[in-house]
Amino acid sequence: MIQLIPNLNKKLILLGVSLLGFQLNSSAQVGVGTQPIPGAEVVLDGSKETLLEKWEYWKGPRFQAKDPINWAEVKDPVTGGKAISSNDPAAAGGLYGAADIVTKKKLTDFRAHVEFLIEKEGGNSGVYLQNRYEIQVLDGDYGLHGMAAVINEHLPKEEAYHGIGKWNAYDIVFKAARFENGKITEQPRVTVYFNGKKIHDDVSIQQVWGGPNSGLDGGNDGGKGITDRPGGLKLQAEGHDVLYRNVWIKELELDGKSTDF
Repeated sequence: MIQLIPNLNKKLILLGVSLLGFQLNSSAQVGVGTQPIPGAEVVLDGSKETLLEKWEYWKGPRFQAKDPINWAEVKDPVTGGKAISSNDPAAAGGLYGAADIVTKKKLTDFRAHVEFLIEKEGGNSGVYLQNRYEIQVLDGDYGLHGMAAVINEHLPKEEAYHGIGKWNAYDIVFKAARFENGKITEQPRVTVYFNGKKIHDDVSIQQVWGGPNSGLDGGNDGGKGITDRPGGLKLQAEGHDVLYRNVWIKELELDGKSTDF
C-alpha cells in the first residue's frame, strides 16, 4: 500500500496537467462547427433572414447590384440545412466589388468565425477584415494570392483546405491599425486558424490590395493610405458557387495585446 501512494500521486498530477491543458485549449475552440463563444453575435446562420437583417451590400465604386441582397439561400449539400451562396449574378465573370456584402455593424478589433464551402473547381471568394484586408478563399491556388493567404503578404504555414464540396472554417482574431494625431503608429495584425490549424501567427498587414474596388482605402495612396474608420466583415462575390454559414463575431479590445488566441 505504501508503495502505491507515490504512483497514485504521479497519476493524479498527470491527470491534473492533462485537464489543465484541455481547459486552455477549450477556451480557443476552432474549426468547422465551432459554436459562438460568450459575447459573440451570429451574423449569418445560413438563412436569408439573418442575411438581410445583419448584412448590406458594399456600395463601392464598382457596385452594380440592386437591393435587397440577391445572395440566395440554398440547401447545404453536406447536412441538408441552410447556407447562403455568394454567386450573385451582378458579379458574374469575377467582377469583385459589384455585389460584395458587408456586416451592418462596423468593427475595430474582433474575433470572427467563418465557414465556407466551395462547390466547383476554381471557386473564388474572400473574407475581408474591416472591409480592407483579404483572407483569400480560392480553390486550387496556394500562392500569395491563393487559399488562406493574407493576400499578397503572408502565405499560410501549411495547407489545411478540406477540398471541394466540404465545409472549411476560418477562425480569426484581428487588431485594427492604431493612430495618433491621424497618423498610423501600428499596422493592423491578425492571427488565423484554418480548419483548426494555426496558419498565421500575429502577422502584420501593410496595406489594402486590389485598388478602390476591393474595399475601404483601396484607392488611397495605392492602398497604403489606411484610415481609422471602422469597417465591417465583408464576404466577396466573384460569380462563383461558394457557400457560407455559421458566421459569428465578437468585438474585442486589444490595446497593448497581440492577436494570439
